[in-house]
This record gives sequence, structure tokens and C-alpha cells, in this order.
Amino acid sequence: MTTPEDQPSAQPPAPEFDDRVHRSSAGIASGVLLLALVGWLGIDAIVAGEGRTPWLALAMLILVVPLVVAFTLRPAVYAGQDRLRVRNPFRVVVLPWGQVAALRSGYSNEVVAKSGTKFQLWAVPVSLRARKSAARREARAAAQGAVGSDGRGSGRGGLGGFGGSSRPVPQGPVRAATDQVMDELRNLWEGREKAESAQGEVTVRWAWEILGPAAAGAVVLAILLAVG
Repeated sequence: MTTPEDQPSAQPPAPEFDDRVHRSSAGIASGVLLLALVGWLGIDAIVAGEGRTPWLALAMLILVVPLVVAFTLRPAVYAGQDRLRVRNPFRVVVLPWGQVAALRSGYSNEVVAKSGTKFQLWAVPVSLRARKSAARREARAAAQGAVGSDGRGSGRGGLGGFGGSSRPVPQGPVRAATDQVMDELRNLWEGREKAESAQGEVTVRWAWEILGPAAAGAVVLAILLAVG
């Protein structure tokens, strides 16, 4: 007779950590502002408009609001123990770490599957300005380190004296925020790509919750303009 302790557990083991979520704070802020502006103009036109104006405004709201949400609030990257889930404006892509071939950073950040398919990471946008700023900070840190290492930084007027800066020199390369996110994703991928639980197939799902309302709004708007 088996005891409850001898019976196998029906639940899978809990993951070692929760998914790490990466989103664009600038995108979220701009999305909130755009939604407030569109909502204010649209509702005002619906309430105070005459003739076909309220219907046109309603159709525009149905079309524009899902698109604003899709490109600003929706994008996110979920990095889990066994998979990478990419939520882009119109698709949700799930890639087990074993199916990832590369994580590339250029003018955009993207993940490449072993099949050769590329998926852009909308939630981790590239900022060339931030990269240049990080390069300048790294150059200044390297200069401070060079001055401090030649023995002249400890005297009066040197970096360590009264006339210089007492800020510590950062260790390691200075990276832009989105480049740091990509480094974190690469480290997680390299550590988990051989794991048995990180194998599987790449799945892609279209975001019909975005495409459906936007298409409906476009159809209604087209009919109103054609009839008008």
C-alpha cells in the first residue's frame, strides 16, 4: 500500500525564477499620451459633432486605438528559464532557447531562429544616441583610469586630490540600457540552450485581438467615406 509521500506529484516542478519582462518605458509613456489625446478628440467629436461626424469619429477611434496600443503598450519580451516569448505589435512568438540561433544588435534588436527566421524585438528598441553617450562615458572612464594608474592622480590637483574628481572609475565596458538587456538575454540563452526542458518548436500566433478591431474600424470608416 502506497502512502501519499510515495505517490508521484502531478504538478511539474516550479521554475527557478519568474519570467523577466522587458518593455520600453518611452513607448509606454508615449502610448498613454497618444491614447489620452485620441480619446479626448474622439469623444469630443462624438458628443459635439453633427451629421456624420460622430460616426466618423467612432470609426476612427475603433481603428486608431488598437493600433496605438499595438505599437506602444503591447510590445514586451518575456525571458524565462526555458523559452523566450516575444510580444510584438501583431504577433506573439514563442522560441524555446534550444531553437534560438542568435540574438543580434544593429540598428534594431532581433532574435534569429535556427530555421533562419528573424523576429524583431519591438520592446527593446535601439537608441543610437544612448550608444554614443555610453561610448563617451566609457572613453572618459578610460581616460580617468589612465591618469590614475600613472601615479599622478593622488597628488594635489590630480584626480584623487582636491582639484580633481573623486568619482570611482566604473569597471568593465559602459553599455546602453537596451544593449545591457541584449547581453542579459544572450547570457540566459547560452546558459539554457542545451537544457532538455528548453527544447521544442517555435510557435507564432497572430494578435487577432488587435487586428480584428482595427480591421472593423477600417471597414466602417471606408463605408462611411464611400457613402458620404
